[in-house]
Amino acid sequence: MISSLVKPVGCMVAMRNKLLTLTALALLAGCSANPIYTTTGVVLSNYSEGEATPYVMQMSDPEMACALGEGIDPLLYSFSRVTEAPDSTGSLLMLLAANCSEYQAWEAELEYLREDYAGNVPAAKDARERAKRLNAETAKRRYIAFQRAMAAYEFDPAAEPLECPFLFEPQDELTFLLGLLTGMQAIVNDANSGAMAGVPRNIAPQAERAATCLDNEKWGGLPNAIRSLVWLLLPDTRPALSPDPWEVLENSSELSVKSGFRASMALEAVAAETFGRPDVLADVIARFAEAENTIEVWDDYRLVDEVARRVLQFSSDKHWTANYGYRTPRRHFGKMSPESTAEVETMNLDDLL
Repeated sequence: MISSLVKPVGCMVAMRNKLLTLTALALLAGCSANPIYTTTGVVLSNYSEGEATPYVMQMSDPEMACALGEGIDPLLYSFSRVTEAPDSTGSLLMLLAANCSEYQAWEAELEYLREDYAGNVPAAKDARERAKRLNAETAKRRYIAFQRAMAAYEFDPAAEPLECPFLFEPQDELTFLLGLLTGMQAIVNDANSGAMAGVPRNIAPQAERAATCLDNEKWGGLPNAIRSLVWLLLPDTRPALSPDPWEVLENSSELSVKSGFRASMALEAVAAETFGRPDVLADVIARFAEAENTIEVWDDYRLVDEVARRVLQFSSDKHWTANYGYRTPRRHFGKMSPESTAEVETMNLDDLL
């Protein structure tokens, strides 16, 4: 009787020891063996894709959005150690994070222009170097965003022949399109850094080909604007019967106003600065300011229009700072010079009483 009880008790002790051993191994293995972390990663990834991304795209505060990108991206991607990386959402998060470093680069560049205008050479040189380093950081982030966008839709931009990805929802189309745009921006940022980031230039012709996979009119002329920028960078990629790239950019800008977000106008301004066309820059800034009274912003993608506004504002501020030593006055956006000698705005103190 007693011996018959000893056997099951011994088995239970052995089983308990095995369970304790497995538990210890699981703890030592870390999060890779913890099902709670895996489940949390999946839930967080799905939430980001289904709820957070649409919410962010409707925001009207680019700086808050970029802070979200910097803060959430490391958290979300830490779960890629235990579950599949959420590359579609991750592409947008890194895009937003890159905007943060670019805004800092812009401030450094404006400081350089102010110091240069004032003749303060040491301070100007310091600000210029800071701008280069921040441009390099921005280029690296944007290159990662480009790579994630391509990975999200299993798209090989170098494949021959071209095989367009399956883009099931408008959000997929926009994510892929912004990924292409970000790749082009990475090249420009790297050039502004003095090639400190080492972004490969071959992504430019790849982006040009991939842009043909998207509806140009639906997306405000942005696909063709990307293509025309590549034609300017690499003239050999321009098809024989294609129109002049500057005409394509202007037409794309017109479509962008009709579509409700002016990303194409931002790209036209970047092209004008990159290739030394002050006439085009002045014209696109004036058209952007004029459109403020007529455009009906696409609410689902309001953030895209707000980011474009920042690009045009910065282009205007650079011109004003280089020529007058200060940013664009509030009432002069859309103009490239003061309308009168009375430039300083005064405040009526009676309004404060």
